[in-house]
Parts: sequence; structure tokens; C-alpha cells
Amino acid sequence: MPVSDNAFALPGGIATGVGSWPGADPREAAATVVGELGQLPHLVELPARGMGADMIGRVSGLLVDMQFDSTTRGYRLGARPGAVSRRANDLLRTDLDALEEAWETGGLAGSGHPVKVQVAGPLSVAAEVELPGGHRILTDSGALRDLSESLAEGVANHVAEVAKRLGTQVILQIDEPHLTAVLNGTLKGVSVLNTVRAMPEPEALHVLDTVAARQSVPVLIHSCADRPALGFLRASAASAVGFDLAAIGTRDLDRIGELLDAGKHLVLGLVPTTEPAKPVTWRDIAEPGVRLIDRLGFPRRLLAEQILVSPACGLAGASLSWARRAVSLAAETARAYADEPDGLGFE
Repeated sequence: MPVSDNAFALPGGIATGVGSWPGADPREAAATVVGELGQLPHLVELPARGMGADMIGRVSGLLVDMQFDSTTRGYRLGARPGAVSRRANDLLRTDLDALEEAWETGGLAGSGHPVKVQVAGPLSVAAEVELPGGHRILTDSGALRDLSESLAEGVANHVAEVAKRLGTQVILQIDEPHLTAVLNGTLKGVSVLNTVRAMPEPEALHVLDTVAARQSVPVLIHSCADRPALGFLRASAASAVGFDLAAIGTRDLDRIGELLDAGKHLVLGLVPTTEPAKPVTWRDIAEPGVRLIDRLGFPRRLLAEQILVSPACGLAGASLSWARRAVSLAAETARAYADEPDGLGFE
């Protein structure tokens, strides 16, 4: 799905969260993200609740005609629906109920503001989930194809349900934390004698776009990798790419410029995921993004048109107080980008 084919325009100059949140209270989490991130709140993940609540386990509640079992190492494909699938589905329903309640209480019903949902991408799921024999799904092309097709259908169903329940547009975030490792061949096998080959980019792109291009909503692909595969993501069906700006080096600047030139939005991970030793303000958070646009030679209006602001990654490892502060800082920074990008100056 080309960027221009989205059902509605992806907004810029706003803040959102990445996905995970500390604690185990879905109502508190939903109320916070709706209150602080009202222009683009997200359906949070609460991995502290255990099996089926983390990013990978949650997928088992979305797949069509596939499901996971638990193992001592994590998850594996199961032959029939079991405890993992049931729990993942129940937790997802609970989270969506909480978001629907917060959406109405927060006055967002009929506001026209979109909502974001997240799902682990097919490459990262295949990198973590095992086949019944113990090898990663990634090592079996047939199983990988089945997984990507099942996930594409399940995610489309999930997006449609969220849109119907909230009465609003949905943005889909596909999380691919293992993308760089998949492309570089740095994943370990089940033993020192078993390795996982580097996946050629065309093959990996086909797997990823099997999910992304099946959707009728804007797709954001997010990676918290130390060096996100920005060149690869430029060729994807995604409308936006999200990454931790602190992981970007000089070598990546051309790739970022190419993403912007291609019309893709960037979700800049600017807010630390854990509380810094020294207090920070929104100006501290805003500065790296402004300097990036200046260094690339783009007009600052892009901060309002093609840039979104988020924490660097999920906030599950943060204290609850910092998680609240982090999304507040993201929102303050995004407002500055939207309202006065040309007036932002730094010593």
C-alpha cells in the first residue's frame, strides 16, 4: 500500500506513546494516555501482568487459525487454542474496554482524533516464537508465510473492531525490535551448532509488507534497535517510521532525509524511557529533533507536518511517575513543534 493510498492523512506535530506502560491497571493507564496524549492516544500494553500480556504473547490473541503455547524460554506454536491464546484475548478485551471508557470520559467521542494500536511485527514474532521442534519460526519459510498471513488478517480484524468501538480512525503501529538482527543474521539458534541465516532484504520486505500492505489504515513501523534499518523501511508500505533518536548516528542522516523526501512521517523517540538523573524540560527534549531537521536542511515546518514525538521506546520499565512525566513532556514538545517551530532557539 503506497503512502498516498491511506484512508486518511497521518497527522504531524503531535505526540503519542510507543506501547508498553508500567503496572497492571488498564483503567489507570488508559485514563493517563487519553488525558496526556489526546491527539493520538494508544491502546497500551501492560506486560507486568505476565503471560499473554507482553508484546509477543499478545499476538496470540490476534492470530487467525494459529496460536501459541508457553515454554520455559517463551512461546511456541501450539496445535490448538490453549491458555496463552485465551489469556491474551481476555487481556486485550479488558484493555479495549478500559480505553473505550476513557475515550468517552475524556470527551474524545466524536472529536475526530485518531487512536493508535500496536502489534509485534511478523519478523520479530518469528524471531522469538519457536516451532514445536524448538527452532525459531524464522527458520521455516512455510511457517513464516503462514504466520504473516494469519497476522495480517487478525490485525485487520482488530483494527476494524477498535475503529467501530471508538467511532474513530485508527493508526496501526507494527513493532519490529528484531528487524536489524534478522537482516544482519545475528540471531542465535537453539544451540551453537544452529544459526539463523541473515534474511535477504527483498524476502524480509515481502514478509513485513504482507501485514502492512493488507491494512486500510496508515501504518507506522517502529524499531527500538540500536541501529534501525532505515533504508530498508523506506521501501516498505509504511506511512511512518519510528525510532529512538539517540540510536541515530551521522551515518544515518542520509537515510532519514530520504524517508522525509519520500513523504513518510517520522515518530522521533525523544523522551528517555527511564527518569534521567538530572531533571529535564520540554526544551531539552525538543532540541535534538529541531537540530536534526536543521542539519538535514529541511524547513522547520516539517516539525508540524511530518514529525511526531514519543518516548524512545516502551515505558514498561519506568516508574509510574516517570511514565506520566514522559508522555507529558512528549505532548509539550509536540505542541512547540506545531505552534512555533521557527521560533525555537537553543544556546
